[in-house]
Amino acid sequence: MFFSIALLIIVVVISLRAAPKESQEDAHIHGAGQIGVLAAIALFGVDYFTSYYYATGEMMSALHPYGLQKYGYIAVTVIAFANFVFGILYMYSLGPFNEGGGSYTASMRYLKPTLSLIVAVTLIQDYVLTIVVSALSGGDQLLSIINAYDASWVWHFALGAVLAAVTWFLTIRGRGESSRVVFTMLGVFLFLTLTMAIGLVIAHFKGIAPQPAETTASASLAQAFLHMLTASMKGMVALTGLEAVSNGVQFFINEDVALVKWGKKHMPRWKKLWSFYSGKSGIGRFVQTSFLFYGGLTTLFLTYFSLRFNVFDGTLGRTLIGNLAFIGFSQIPGGVILFWAYQILAVLMLAAASMTAFQDAQATEWRDVAIGEIPEAIVYRDPRGTFTRSVTITFALSVLIMFFVRGKTSVAVPFYGVGVFMPIMIMGLAVRKNILETFTGRTRKWGALGASFAAALAFVIFVGQLVGKWSEGGWAVLVSFTLLALAAHLMLLSPLGFREPKQIHRIVRDKARVQGAMASIVEWQSLRMQEYRYDLLIGITRFFELFGVRRPVRFEQPAVAGDYDHALHVDHPEAPSLLEQYLDHPAPTVGGAPRETAPGEKDL
Repeated sequence: MFFSIALLIIVVVISLRAAPKESQEDAHIHGAGQIGVLAAIALFGVDYFTSYYYATGEMMSALHPYGLQKYGYIAVTVIAFANFVFGILYMYSLGPFNEGGGSYTASMRYLKPTLSLIVAVTLIQDYVLTIVVSALSGGDQLLSIINAYDASWVWHFALGAVLAAVTWFLTIRGRGESSRVVFTMLGVFLFLTLTMAIGLVIAHFKGIAPQPAETTASASLAQAFLHMLTASMKGMVALTGLEAVSNGVQFFINEDVALVKWGKKHMPRWKKLWSFYSGKSGIGRFVQTSFLFYGGLTTLFLTYFSLRFNVFDGTLGRTLIGNLAFIGFSQIPGGVILFWAYQILAVLMLAAASMTAFQDAQATEWRDVAIGEIPEAIVYRDPRGTFTRSVTITFALSVLIMFFVRGKTSVAVPFYGVGVFMPIMIMGLAVRKNILETFTGRTRKWGALGASFAAALAFVIFVGQLVGKWSEGGWAVLVSFTLLALAAHLMLLSPLGFREPKQIHRIVRDKARVQGAMASIVEWQSLRMQEYRYDLLIGITRFFELFGVRRPVRFEQPAVAGDYDHALHVDHPEAPSLLEQYLDHPAPTVGGAPRETAPGEKDL
């Protein structure tokens, strides 16, 4: 008992001391602290890292009822390969798209506004479902501690809703020291997982017997193939982390990490490697490097011991992780303390993943307001820097979905992870076009081929997600995806979707309070989307004219967005906003500008 308590205290202290601290001078850049590589791993990797708690369990649950669990290694191979391909794609993308925005910005720059609009609504859907799955899975882990995983759905829903409410409250209170807290939890998670692995190895060599085999249903060859597809798709979740890093790269410190500085000084022959991991893009690539191997290795680890001890979600009233943790920590003196700590840590980390999704949702939604996809009333940033209305609406939608799926994580998972492969596919297409315009010779040929392969793989997995999860709600995902895309276009075409330059400037600079390159990108995207809106209205008008119905366009031709690099001021970053020419400027008066005699109005 004392050994486990002492070990736990040492682990917490070491993790806390290693956790990053935000420097005072970086605290308010971009309205949020500029973070280094350790904080980036914590904040942008927690969603991906916490998939450890539910991804393998869901994968094996698709195989175990039919006695196909021994083929789980095939699904593990598929998952590992896909993670590696998509990780490489996004690591490259941080070069040309190093000012944030992810596939949303990439598609607007190199493809069509239609795809940007689809990406925007897809990411919102995915962030909402991240909260749903993370919160419900946290409730599952909590019930697993007392062997009540098979409790009534009401308990699963209630616990999920409470966890989501807690993270909603913490999010609207501001970011604060969240990276430090999350990194500490990740450190404890790493140490305890290694301890659990040691315990599982000890249990294996001690000859601990597996759980008795259960009666399983028979499956034909075609059904077995479908179940294998379903298992692969269920285990391939949380790849939103790749898009989140690409989207949030503007919040990384634009300087080299210590390892890169050392490498440039002592190993100059590896110049290309150090350049690849240099600056804020390099920090993002360090985070994404972990994505290359983490999913495959952790899924392989859990699959092996799941088969060795014949435990799955629901066995003995616990989750798969709960069962393995109980077996592993039972081999350690006082292991019950570590078991409880590990399960409670799972709940806290899954809650942290929900908090990251809240952050991603508000970061996406204010841009959607600027382009005209969401009404302007949604955007409001309080003095602490949080878009409270966006966060509250996202929370309400998440709880509503938890109720509709009756608190069952396995019902929600088919809806989660499907949409993320559409942005990945679009990023692959955008990277392909960037390579074709940037490089020549063999680099151009093989680079374009690799990007095309990644885009094609993402498309195949997107379709595979729908087919593999069809009986569990995949058809509903296709319907919701189509309806959201149509709804986004209808909103854009409505009067609420109209944005003139002054309104765009007010939303971006005054309401969202965003400056610098990110503000310029969103302003350019908004103008491009208004051009797209105008083209759609013209197309609709011409369509009705074919039937003798004349529908005059209500608005004049919008302002021209122009070239992306010019709008971003690549050569002159100090240049003013590209919307400056459309703003009203008071005429100069004798004696200069009048003094401010009253405080400014609060954001409405």
